[in-house]
Amino acid sequence: MVNTRVASRYAKSLIDLAVEKKILKEVYQDMVFFMETSKSNRDFVLMLRNPIITHEKKKAVLYALFKDKFNPATLALFDIITRKNRESYLPAIAESFEIQYRQHQGIVKATVTTPMPLTDTLKKKFIELVATQTGKKIELEEKVDPSIIGGYVLKIGDQQMDNSIIAKLKTLSYEFSDDSYVKAI
Repeated sequence: MVNTRVASRYAKSLIDLAVEKKILKEVYQDMVFFMETSKSNRDFVLMLRNPIITHEKKKAVLYALFKDKFNPATLALFDIITRKNRESYLPAIAESFEIQYRQHQGIVKATVTTPMPLTDTLKKKFIELVATQTGKKIELEEKVDPSIIGGYVLKIGDQQMDNSIIAKLKTLSYEFSDDSYVKAI
């Protein structure tokens, strides 16, 4: 909980600074790249969390990796974080930044899971469906899961609409397990 709170505060400050300096898109791209780096390189995250490695060395690694790629505002955040000995929060800060960026831009992330890849027409229909429901811009993520047999599962934030065949079969199985249709002897 504290980790999330700290990350959220740093992310909010970075968004405010980026909006003020009109570099929000560049900083967003930096944070997305940092998140991808963190997710794909476990050793990098472990290095950030390692209490044996000095904060100066962690800062040197961050600057060596990102100095030529990142906006100076993002690098300034790295500097502040390393001075305060909070490098382990950086992946959480990047995730929190992405969430707050979407809120700031009015973007909703929706995930649709289907048994086979969607056609372009179906993607557009899902985007229109979610856009009319939320009244916001939609970023649609597509997942393929053959185990749902047919239909789809649509997640928008913490809401889920399960219109899959497997869900309907499970509901039907539950209803038949009740035995209320069997006449008592």
